[in-house]
Amino acid sequence: MLGERGVEVEAVSSAYETEPVGEVLDQPDFLNAAIRICTDLEPEALLDLGKAIEAERGRTLDATRHSPRPLDIDLLLLGGIELSTKRLTLPHPQVTTRRFVLAPLLELDPALALPDGTRLADALASLGPGERVECAPIRL
Repeated sequence: MLGERGVEVEAVSSAYETEPVGEVLDQPDFLNAAIRICTDLEPEALLDLGKAIEAERGRTLDATRHSPRPLDIDLLLLGGIELSTKRLTLPHPQVTTRRFVLAPLLELDPALALPDGTRLADALASLGPGERVECAPIRL
């Protein structure tokens, strides 16, 4: 759907089956993936596009935080942009603390780093045991 709206999808990670984290743990596992894109959209316009696609896929805004949802699009990194507004923070504030985010990102680029130089591989290594993240037998 991004490609249909002028955003070039350059790469897509494998799908990862992950246990729920956050406020609602009694729910089915999630599927997570990362994509690398090329776009001329400004960060908040890209966020708006993601939210519009979520709505088209049946996501409602009145659901409990971290509850089951058909689609959740997060902007994690956007080149070297560092941004903090009421609606959007880049890099995503939890990008270095969530295994389900780091695994697919590092599949796309094992040397990926934040604008401040923090290597995401080092962040993943520092997490220790915890949330289950397994490569799923499907391709997105």
